[in-house]
Amino acid sequence: MAIVRKTKSVHTLLEVMKQAGEALSVVDLVNRLDQEMNKTTVYRILDRLEDEGLLHSFQGKDGLKWYAQCQGCSTEHHTDMHPHFQCVQCGKTTCLPLDVTIPKVPNVKIQSASLLLTGLCEECLT
Repeated sequence: MAIVRKTKSVHTLLEVMKQAGEALSVVDLVNRLDQEMNKTTVYRILDRLEDEGLLHSFQGKDGLKWYAQCQGCSTEHHTDMHPHFQCVQCGKTTCLPLDVTIPKVPNVKIQSASLLLTGLCEECLT
């Protein structure tokens, strides 16, 4: 894994992700960090952290890009291809700890896959 320069902005964004403990949309991240940095800086850092294997992204039900922390990924390979769940009532979005086997397709190299499950989370069910 390449070395990520821990600027104050990078540290702040990673701390927000850590404290959230769940996936956050790019809009939510921009709003949470609007006092510390501008939108362009947030996007630039997110791209860099994803390239470094510290975050992964996926598209939510609303078309927004969402980010979550990686587990054991590197700059060369994202090892955490897994499904995500998004609550249709409260919007909570999480990584699901399920193994998904991506089928081998002849004559192509699959570099990423995305599976989003939607429904009601535990809190919204009650």
